[in-house]
Amino acid sequence: MKKLMLVTDLGFLGYWVATALGLISVGADEFLQQWNWSFLGLDAAAIGLGLVGLALGRRSASSMLLIVVSLSLTSAAGLMALNFYVIRGEYSLMWWIPNLWLFAFPVVALVGIIRASASAEIVGVPHKSF
Repeated sequence: MKKLMLVTDLGFLGYWVATALGLISVGADEFLQQWNWSFLGLDAAAIGLGLVGLALGRRSASSMLLIVVSLSLTSAAGLMALNFYVIRGEYSLMWWIPNLWLFAFPVVALVGIIRASASAEIVGVPHKSF
């Protein structure tokens, strides 16, 4: 899961760099451009917290908290984008596939973290998974 999270965060970062350089665009519609850029703060927080949490690893007690918050923010960003596309009635796979990933991967990862934590608590083992 850590490798998938790292690839996701780096891909997410790459998307924003490519967008800032004009290599990727949501189109000419000014509303869509503003909507897209409105995600920058949320996405930057998710990326930053995730990368820091992964870098700290087991050396820091707060790394798991950073990872959980990052995964939650990433999933929220993906879900918000999907909701927007549903409201607009737009079903382009170019936008749906990455946003489905941003929504679903963190949910699966969070379920895994919760299960591992619950299992560790049952047997009395300190939780260090993910």
